[in-house]
Amino acid sequence: MRKTWLLGFGFFSISLTWGLYNAFIPLFLDNYVVKSAMIVGFLMTIDNYFGLFLQPLIGRKSDKTDTRIGKRMPFLLIGMPLAAIFCALIPMSTSFSLLILFMVLMNLSMSLYRSPTVSLMPDITEPSKRTQANGIINLMGGIGSIFAFTVGSKLYDQHIALPFLTSSVLTLMSLVILMVFIRERRDALEYVPLTPQKHEIVSQERVWGRAHILLRQAKKELSTYKQEWTLPTIFLLGAIYFWFFSYQGIEALFTLYGRKELDLTDTEASFSLAFFSLSFVVAAIPAGYLGHKYGKKSTIMFGVVGLIIVFSAISLVDSLLTLRILLLIGGIFWALININSYPFVIALGKESSIGTRTGIYYIASSLAALSSPPLMGLIVDLFGYSYLFYAASGGMVIALFFLFGVKDQGHTKRTTIHASM
Repeated sequence: MRKTWLLGFGFFSISLTWGLYNAFIPLFLDNYVVKSAMIVGFLMTIDNYFGLFLQPLIGRKSDKTDTRIGKRMPFLLIGMPLAAIFCALIPMSTSFSLLILFMVLMNLSMSLYRSPTVSLMPDITEPSKRTQANGIINLMGGIGSIFAFTVGSKLYDQHIALPFLTSSVLTLMSLVILMVFIRERRDALEYVPLTPQKHEIVSQERVWGRAHILLRQAKKELSTYKQEWTLPTIFLLGAIYFWFFSYQGIEALFTLYGRKELDLTDTEASFSLAFFSLSFVVAAIPAGYLGHKYGKKSTIMFGVVGLIIVFSAISLVDSLLTLRILLLIGGIFWALININSYPFVIALGKESSIGTRTGIYYIASSLAALSSPPLMGLIVDLFGYSYLFYAASGGMVIALFFLFGVKDQGHTKRTTIHASM
């Protein structure tokens, strides 16, 4: 598990950057030009267009990459420094168009390494320990979010650029840690280098040109994706879509909710999100063990029901203390869901398709993140910010219905084995 903790620095940097992005970018947009929550929500979905179209391709591409430093590491080596640069430039924008440009470039850069970073976890972790490992890396990600909402809020008060500059430095430091301590060829359970046939394809590309070979490869990749779309996977992806629909909409609009519905300062609103992240971190590893012991499906369903109750209750409160207590409880339920969802997707497929299934996992989550902020923003424009958490509760209810169509195959097998003993 030592390697898992070290890999967690990659998730730390990702969550730190996204935490700052989701907390402060809506405020930047609102200050510039946009007074509609729907338009702010739409502009906050830039990253998810890349997540939908680029991350699955990057995940699949990393499955077939073979370099001296491994399959996934080349993508981190390119994406993380670029993301650090453009993240630092965002608060220095002097116009609305520059702000959008740096947002796009930062999101594009992060899309280059997000799927490969996630894929590294199952690469170096035994299947029986992946749920616990997912708890560890998400704990590290949660620490990144806490840092964003606590330290980031304090730095924001001093100068709006300081949180983003700090994030960039920590991202580069995380890359150094990963490059020094994670060696794919040594640490991966089954590192499969390019076969002679694949090397021959590369040589043919140089001699005969790329077009017809790329077409042939595209057909093979399409066939691979089709094999992964089984009925349990489709139901699970439907559930993933709707719980991320609820989560992403709240995350994108929460600081504006605090400012306009509860009359909080920007710092008070962003700091409140730290309570959700704090309990998520505390519950991350226990959530992994609960998923391993009682089954991923049962653990996730408990979390979904809990968030339905919490989100509904938040809609009724106007006290900052009560809000933070409910966010603290909500983070625990979110840990039960989030820690177990990715290993659940992986468990429904084959070992040879980890990168592919990572990609389709991000298809579901990115579709949710793409559609949720503008749709929830539209609800807010029509009915007011008080309806934000009602909409989130509705998304969780739909996710619960989708979960009923999924069978926790891995847990069923373990139960059968123990029963036979």
